[in-house]
Amino acid sequence: MSSYHRPVLLRESIEALNIKPNGIYVDLTFGGGGHSMAILEHLKEGKLIAFDQDPDAEQNALRVTSKSFQFVKANFRFFNKYLKMMKVASVDGVLADLGISSHQINKAERGFSTRFDAELDMRMDQKGTLTARKIIQNYSQDELQRIFGMYGEVKNAKTLAEAIVTARANVPIRTVSDLKLILEKYAPRNRENKYFAQVFQALRIEVNDELESLKDMLTAAVDILKPGGRLSIISYHSLEDRLVKYFIQRGKFQGLVEKDLYGNEIKPMTPVFRKPIVPSDEEIAENSRARSAKLRVGEKL
Repeated sequence: MSSYHRPVLLRESIEALNIKPNGIYVDLTFGGGGHSMAILEHLKEGKLIAFDQDPDAEQNALRVTSKSFQFVKANFRFFNKYLKMMKVASVDGVLADLGISSHQINKAERGFSTRFDAELDMRMDQKGTLTARKIIQNYSQDELQRIFGMYGEVKNAKTLAEAIVTARANVPIRTVSDLKLILEKYAPRNRENKYFAQVFQALRIEVNDELESLKDMLTAAVDILKPGGRLSIISYHSLEDRLVKYFIQRGKFQGLVEKDLYGNEIKPMTPVFRKPIVPSDEEIAENSRARSAKLRVGEKL
């Protein structure tokens, strides 16, 4: 399982959970199982329930033999519903590593990477019907501009959206190479790879409804955590990190913290650390994926 994905901020994210040997914990992004295996090492009478919608992650989960472990193949935005069906009323800790796994990136046919030519797919859940190809082929110019600007923070989003609509009228845009041929014309000189990454990030977020899923997950997590329970979230770009930060600090995704008649803040969580935890130079040297990672930890009040 270690070849599937090297866990980022492994020690820090596990320590942040403040694990009780008899507690109940949830790993919302099982992936290759790195974080889950580390949690299991701390449990005796406790239980770990892991979630992931990726079929490869489901296969990895079959290798875990611990009696304390249970795997659920599902999108993490629905995890609270599954726990209720399992008669789990509350948990001691929730962990999520929001990054796309190295394994998914390196499987050319998944269409996540600009390094391989494949059909534009990018679905985390292979049963999903929306793909990156359908977005590129069918979204209006305004819709394309919206996702490139909002999710990819692409500065020339309007120009790029117009170029894609014009190009697809003549020749279908089906593959990574088809799209890159267009992107190359509008990428800043000597920053082509970053530009590609921004556009692909925007498409991936739209395909998988990632930001709305994250909001649903965070809201569900605070509902099911016990008082004193910990939420440990690793994010990799500013859009995700901003949502996690605001939710832990304010209990909402925008606006100021609400206050009662006496001026006391009304919020469900408090940050455990004032600033996010970031990887050490040593970890970044060993694993370049860790470079943009930020760990934020909240404790339920």
